[in-house]
Amino acid sequence: MSHLNGKVVLVTGGASGFGREITTRLARGGAIPVALDVNAEGAEKLAASLTAEGHQARGLGLDVRDRRAFAGVVDRAVADLGRVDVLVNNAGIMPLAHFADHERAADAWDRCIDINLKGVLHGIYAVHDHMIRQGGGHIVNISSVYGNAGIAGAAVYGATKAAVATVSNALRVESQGRIKVTVVRPSGVVDTNLSSEIIDFTAPAALTAHRAGVFQEHAQAFFGGGTPAAGLTDPEDVRYWSLSAAQVADEIVRLIDQPLGVAVTDITLRATGEDYVF
Repeated sequence: MSHLNGKVVLVTGGASGFGREITTRLARGGAIPVALDVNAEGAEKLAASLTAEGHQARGLGLDVRDRRAFAGVVDRAVADLGRVDVLVNNAGIMPLAHFADHERAADAWDRCIDINLKGVLHGIYAVHDHMIRQGGGHIVNISSVYGNAGIAGAAVYGATKAAVATVSNALRVESQGRIKVTVVRPSGVVDTNLSSEIIDFTAPAALTAHRAGVFQEHAQAFFGGGTPAAGLTDPEDVRYWSLSAAQVADEIVRLIDQPLGVAVTDITLRATGEDYVF
């Protein structure tokens, strides 16, 4: 991973889920990750554990909803490490619910907009001028397959992820030749903390369309106490049903581990046998 060596990489939501996996792999690959997380203690502990392994890492508390705080932690990172090469806008929540649930979902939806969209914007604002001054940089924005179309039960979450893709494409064009931009659309990952934010657990079925019946069977096997068929849990099998957070992190690190002049601008990560249609 020669292109990772010495790269300063900021990862929002870096203390858990995708973010923790990304931060860990970056450190072990020779980069200098800075885990930014609303759980400041978790970010600091992760950095300390990676440092104890002999790697370089930092951990800082950050609520991505706070634009000035985001600018402040980036300035601190640059003052400490000299530059910022990559920002991974990973922090996000997924409060799936139907419009009929608006009374119990509205506050979560507001928070979703503030984190998933405004948090990404705040990150772009915070690193943009640093990257331009230093002659280059890379911004990786985590979107979702939910942003590909309007899906029942995912109107607000999907809208934030569609907006992330739109913002990313505009940024890529505006900064072409100065900052490279990548949109990553993970699909069907089961072992992250995103599911803890779901309000209506019937909502994901809409993404499966005509495969809803098969999806329910598979979901029951994975989450309802059943036993998944062997092929569904084997990444070497074409029937593999769900990516792990570690597998998604591996691919995101691979996108970062490229020469500055090589950009993968938009990528969808799926398990081959998943039941999602959109």
